[in-house]
Order: sequence, then C-alpha cells, then structure tokens
Amino acid sequence: MCGDEHSVGGGRRGTGVRVVSATDLRTIAQHVVGSPEVRRSAAGFIGYGETKRGDKVLIAVPRIVDPEVLDSVVRAFYDLGAHVDTIVLDDEPDRAFEPRDEITMMMRREPYHVRLRRGDRAPWIEELAAARGYDLLIHGAAGPVPKSNGRYEAFPWTTKEHFLSPANTFPRELHKLINEKTWSRITDNIGGRIELSDPEGTHLSMTILETPFFDGRHDYGLKPKWGHLMAHPPTPVGEDDDTTGVIAGTMSHYGRAFPRIELQIEKAKTVAITGGGEYGAAWRELDEESAKTQYPCFPGPGLFWLWELAIGTNPKISRPSNVEYLSSDGFEWERRRAGVIHCGLGTRWRSAEETWAGDQGLLYGHLHVHLLFPTLTVQTRDGRSLPVIEGGRLAAYDDPEVRDCAAQFGDPDDLLRDDWAPSIPGISAPGEYGDYAQDPGRWIYGRGR
Repeated sequence: MCGDEHSVGGGRRGTGVRVVSATDLRTIAQHVVGSPEVRRSAAGFIGYGETKRGDKVLIAVPRIVDPEVLDSVVRAFYDLGAHVDTIVLDDEPDRAFEPRDEITMMMRREPYHVRLRRGDRAPWIEELAAARGYDLLIHGAAGPVPKSNGRYEAFPWTTKEHFLSPANTFPRELHKLINEKTWSRITDNIGGRIELSDPEGTHLSMTILETPFFDGRHDYGLKPKWGHLMAHPPTPVGEDDDTTGVIAGTMSHYGRAFPRIELQIEKAKTVAITGGGEYGAAWRELDEESAKTQYPCFPGPGLFWLWELAIGTNPKISRPSNVEYLSSDGFEWERRRAGVIHCGLGTRWRSAEETWAGDQGLLYGHLHVHLLFPTLTVQTRDGRSLPVIEGGRLAAYDDPEVRDCAAQFGDPDDLLRDDWAPSIPGISAPGEYGDYAQDPGRWIYGRGR
C-alpha cells in the first residue's frame, strides 16, 4: 500500500514523498536526512531519519566526493540539532577510466581491509564509530551495509549530479511497491524457470530453486532486497544450480566500456570467456590463475561462478554526464536504473569466502557485465509465461496497484517512465550494433553520449 504524502524538504517525516521540483542541494539534503532508514545503498532508499537533536553523527567519505554535497548533508543535520564529525579518506585524483580499472578496483589477494575496494567501508572507521559512541555512522557507497549494533547507513553520491537526481526523491512507498510487485513474480513461482535475454547477446535459463529462499543466506529471501532484486541467489552456489547460456555486453561497473565480451555459462560456472578487449584478456588471466582453487562457496573449483543477476528498480536514474571519469562512479551509478541488470561472477562482497581467500593470499572478488535492455520472463510450473522485464522496462509499471499508488504522488505516466535509456546503435539508436560492439567507448564518450 502507499503511505502518506509529504513534501520534499518539509513537513512531518514519513515514507511517502510528494514529488516537487528539487534543484538545490539543501532541499535534497533535508529530504535525505529526514527520510526513513533502511540500511541500503540504493538511491531512493537512503535516509537518516531516526536522527534527533543531540545525536552524534560520523560521516566518512573519500576525497573524490564533491565537498558541496557533503556540506549540504552536514548542514541538514545541524538543522535538526545533531552534532556531526566528518572524515575525508584518501582517494586518487579524478581521471579518465582505463580498460582494466574494473579489475584493479574489484579484485584482491589480501584481506579486504589492507587495500579497500572502491565504495567499500574501512574497518577502522567502523571501530572508531563504535568506540566513540556515535548514534549514526554514514560510510560506504556500494555493496550491502554491514550488520552492526548501531545505526549505519550509506553515502553513495560523489557528484552534485548524483545528489540532485530525482532518483533520490522518488516516492518511497511507490518505489517499495514496484520492488514488491517485481519480486513477487519470482517468489510466487518457485520451481518455475527464468528465461533471460538481451539484444547484445545474453541468453540464460535457470530453475527458480526453493532452498536459497529459506536457508538464511545473506540478503536474500522472500522479502525484496530494495533496489537490487536478485534474479539469481547469492553465494553459496549449489550443485543443483542449472543456470546455463551466455552473458554478453560492453560495460562493467568501474572501467571503460569495452569491446563486446561473451561468457559461456554451464551450471552457473563460466567455462569460456571470449572478446572483451583488454578487460576480457585480463579476465582470462584471472580465470586461469584461479582455475584449480576450490572456494568454499562453490560446488567445484574456479572463481568465476555466477551468483549476481541484480535488477535495478529506480526509474529516475540517469547516466552521469561525466561517465568517462572516476568521479562519476562510471556505469556503477546507472545500474540502479529500473530494468537494468548487472551480472556478477566471483565471490560475494565482504563474505566469509572472501575472508577465507584473503587470509591465504588467494585471488577473490567479482566482475560485472551489464545488461541494458534485458527481457526476463518467468515460466511458471503450470505453463504460463509471466513478464518481469520487457526490453529494459519493468512490467510492474503496468500493475493497477502500482498505477493507483503513483496517482497519489503525481502523474502515473510521468512517475512510471524511465527518465533515461542508453543509446546503442542497432538497438535503441540508428546504426549497426557490430560497429558499436567493436569500440563502444567511441560512441559513449564521444558523439553518442
């Protein structure tokens, strides 16, 4: 159901937010600071709303975060009467992405706290917050927010463009309902099959297994993982996982767009990697290095098993205009857009298997391929075909309850419209996909931005 209506930046706090024009940092900051807390790093589900007068807040962000964004959040806490300390962590200067950045940012061979990955959380910051008795810690840009005894929330914005996005003020109750309606099409059909395709060449088929929903694994179950719906269960990968087919695409989270890569998947394991330019070549090297390692989370040796097919759910996410540079967070930001799927292969972020590998000096981490126009359908056990995503658009937008909920906040056609879609020759723009696939960076960073 939908919640009460509230104004962005004003009025009593609640879970619903009437969409109004929000063009200044202070308005967005007041909304974020006043919104309910859900311990998520997904845009639209970030909020620090349990903060009250006299609370102590610690915010720790990397140097690459725009100081005006940080200052706007601090000022919003001051308006509540909270006390705020900030820590600016070291970070490399802004620069253009390079072809192997996804690998250098995501893969490790030592304990994760020795050299943090981009967007990760520093243990010493967490220890400091606990030791000094802060009421709220705000730290980390990506991945799951760790369990803790206190309040702990994320800070996923690097630029003013991120922070001013309407994705941050999208009505919370509408967003939740979109997640619930999308997720229920999978959870209501356990034992059926998922068929996934994408015009860049992906085609995967898998059984919706029952065990992962009920065995207590991290961040997975019958309740949606807000903003990051997992069409494939996270680790551990079981021997009964029959996910088979091909994953193909031209972009990851943190690197430059690369020539089309193709991953052959058999029973959830990557058995061949072709194409991908420098990214693909480096991935093949890592695959060879880890081929004989038996990780505790996989049914056989090797690192690059599929566990992440994560569906974005926010229709107001757009690709940053400076996507070529580190400060944009690259394609990681846009993977939150509704209907986009990012595929992750390797170990789960900050998991027990990563601790195991890091302690032994073994390779760990996971790499991504993004699907920008996926079609995902559920084949039910009684023979029906149920759409979940159609050409990159969530089928839940057409659900009558979702449209009725949207009408409480504004024009349903406007709210339930994706504000941005990528321009890909031969798919969503004039031209030949084959030309794009050979050098997507020329299109994305040049005339096709």
